[in-house]
Amino acid sequence: MNNTETAGGMGRGEFSAYRALFLISALWNLAGAVPGIADSGGMFAQEFGRTLTDPVLLAVYRGAWGTALLYGFGFLMVAYNPLRHTGVVLMGGIGKALFALNLFSMYLNGWASDFAIVVIAGDALFVAGFVVYFLRLHRHGIALV
Repeated sequence: MNNTETAGGMGRGEFSAYRALFLISALWNLAGAVPGIADSGGMFAQEFGRTLTDPVLLAVYRGAWGTALLYGFGFLMVAYNPLRHTGVVLMGGIGKALFALNLFSMYLNGWASDFAIVVIAGDALFVAGFVVYFLRLHRHGIALV
């Protein structure tokens, strides 16, 4: 292995780019999760343009932000070494894709505010980056999961 390659044969520049992708993804998740957990009602109002008064729905919504928090920590693990923890990326990427599609459907039905577009676009960009990441791992012969 020379100074321009990582252990998996991926170039150091590409390796660093994926570290940055997962660090930014972690920060994106944490930036939503922390206020989402701390003020679930306020975040719900921002995202959906209405108050959240049902205590069961409030608990479910807060739990969803708890999941986002856990994925944020997972993406931090991946950022440390993008050649490991690919299962976290797979689960997190599928979660982001499904959430973005569901939120987009809610937006089209008039159930979500314009703020939802920011969330949808951000998650869609990360999913696209994750797809490229998996394609590059495959090209380098690195096990995907």
